Amino acid sequence: MPDWLPWLIAAGVLGLVELHTLTLVLGMLAVAALPAAAMAAAGGSPALQVLVFAIAAALALVVVRPIARRHRNLPPGLRTGTAALVGQRGTVVAALGDGHGQVRIGGEIWSARSYADDEQLPVGASVDVVGIDGATAVVLPRDPHPVEQGDL
Repeated sequence: MPDWLPWLIAAGVLGLVELHTLTLVLGMLAVAALPAAAMAAAGGSPALQVLVFAIAAALALVVVRPIARRHRNLPPGLRTGTAALVGQRGTVVAALGDGHGQVRIGGEIWSARSYADDEQLPVGASVDVVGIDGATAVVLPRDPHPVEQGDL
């Protein structure tokens, strides 16, 4: 067996394990095994191969890993898809009751149901989207107990 083959096998195994752990350490070690394989292919002694591996691993862990960790810990990106609808305001366009109705959210009409199953919401009521269940928006009224003019 050629001297470089164990280094390539080690790089492959470390890379696969990194895919499952996402620690960034094993991936850096997998990359560090590649110069060691090149040194073995060039006829370097086993001691030189280990030295090249150690230097490459140290550089990767000291230089590359902190940079990668900083980028991994950036604030979360913008919410997209249905997750972006949660927290949005909407307006009832077809009365909500008995688990169905329609609301306008950001210019789009969505089938909707009230979070409280027994709650009836009339057309024009302002609602907040609290979740998305399949293709149905789950909503709560913005002002569940509006003050009537006669109550003042």
